[in-house]
Amino acid sequence: MSWELLLWLLALCALILLLVQLLRFLRADADLTLLWAEWQGRRPEWELTDMVVWVTGASSGIGEELAFQLSKLGVSLVLSARRVQELERVKRRCLGQNGNLKEKDILVLPLDLTDTSSHEAATKAVLQEFGKIDILVNNGGRSQRSLVLEASLDIFKELINLNYIGTVSLTKCVLPHMVERKQGKIVTVNSIAGIAAVSLSSGYCASKHALRGFFNSLQSELGQYPGITICNVYPGPVQSEVVKNALTEELTKPMRNIDQSYKMATSRCVRLMLISMANDLKEVWISDHPVLLGAYIWQYMPTLALWLNYKLGKKRIQNFKNNLDPDLPYKLWKTKRD
Repeated sequence: MSWELLLWLLALCALILLLVQLLRFLRADADLTLLWAEWQGRRPEWELTDMVVWVTGASSGIGEELAFQLSKLGVSLVLSARRVQELERVKRRCLGQNGNLKEKDILVLPLDLTDTSSHEAATKAVLQEFGKIDILVNNGGRSQRSLVLEASLDIFKELINLNYIGTVSLTKCVLPHMVERKQGKIVTVNSIAGIAAVSLSSGYCASKHALRGFFNSLQSELGQYPGITICNVYPGPVQSEVVKNALTEELTKPMRNIDQSYKMATSRCVRLMLISMANDLKEVWISDHPVLLGAYIWQYMPTLALWLNYKLGKKRIQNFKNNLDPDLPYKLWKTKRD
């Protein structure tokens, strides 16, 4: 075989590989590394059994679904949020769907992330109940739907205190225990808004960008503890109560009800999260297109991303002021595609 023919074959193989990757990307609902792990990686059913998992924000949405799917893996669960009755409901759901779990396997532990003085006692309560914490899932937090000019400064303080300071505080309480054992997983549910910028969510974006910086820095500081892994999860639009519970212009002003049914199913998002945990992936993006494509543009072409964000942001703000869903263009695109 001549060298010229060999080079042509190599070029053809490279072209075919590129086309295959392009087709995979067009159909993707997560970054390609995560989808590869779903196909060829370790299974959550193999890797996450017999662990103690502490989930914050477990009373609804992603946190509730995560607790439900984890309960099928035979883990011991700690469910935390502020709404005790909702936590008890989630516990009953987990026990009702899995006959192998007993009452003692699920601890309902009410927790207010903004009350950082209570985090040390909460951590000690978990250790006293189960003796260890294998995985901490930082899922608690709130979103925002308001313009900077119209939002009270209290909104920004609340978002930083809840989404960022509260998460950092709880992590700092759990981390010494993991360092002592030289193993553990810290999983933080961030957002594509922690990579990009989103109009009407300036305070939310700020808190999520802060989390990204903190946990990426923490990961570099834990180099001497290879058994402790940090996983940052960046979901896009997902069916949950995050929009329903979003902060508006004032702390006491409720968010109007907006349809969420067109967004990614919570069960799919959580399944991909479990795969990322089982494979110790450091950063994962979970979203349908065009939001997933937008994340790649923000990562690799920020100037283009800023221009697109300016164009799309005007439409988003106009919809919001007209009492329409700010995500209406995405909803129409998703509905048409489906």
